[in-house]
Amino acid sequence: MLETGRLRLRPLRASDAVLQRELWSERDDRVPAHRRLSPDGHPTIAELEERIRAGARGHSIGLLAVEVIASRDVIGCCGLIDSVHGAAEQPEIAFELLRRAWGRGYATEAAGAVVGWADAAGVPRLLATVREWNTASRRVLDKLGFEETGAVEHDAVHGDVLVIAREAPGAR
Repeated sequence: MLETGRLRLRPLRASDAVLQRELWSERDDRVPAHRRLSPDGHPTIAELEERIRAGARGHSIGLLAVEVIASRDVIGCCGLIDSVHGAAEQPEIAFELLRRAWGRGYATEAAGAVVGWADAAGVPRLLATVREWNTASRRVLDKLGFEETGAVEHDAVHGDVLVIAREAPGAR
């Protein structure tokens, strides 16, 4: 568990499947279809509960629920996931918040806590992937010291994916 002044990041619980389904339902139409709710309503809450119970986490802390300490509202997820762009020692940071929580600095605060954990754990380099059009997430990553690597996955349909990295202090 990680804590900041306003947030608690804790392991996901099966009951957080409702939150995850809401996140899926709010995703931008430019996000690829396999990352949005399907026309027939998948993934369902039950399917998301099963994913949480399975706890697929490679070499990282996995996704954590982001909870506002004062209200105990769960507003999103943030954590480290295995990256397809680097080795196991280069996990990828991921964060996603409900729209009602946008614009309050929560994403930067939660992601900053995860970056701090990674630094303390000796992770030498973190990666991030972000769609070129996602300026809010790019701003969060910039605030946390991530820099574009020049690697781009071109996607004419959904927008190019930028690979961004952050070296841990002293790892250069």
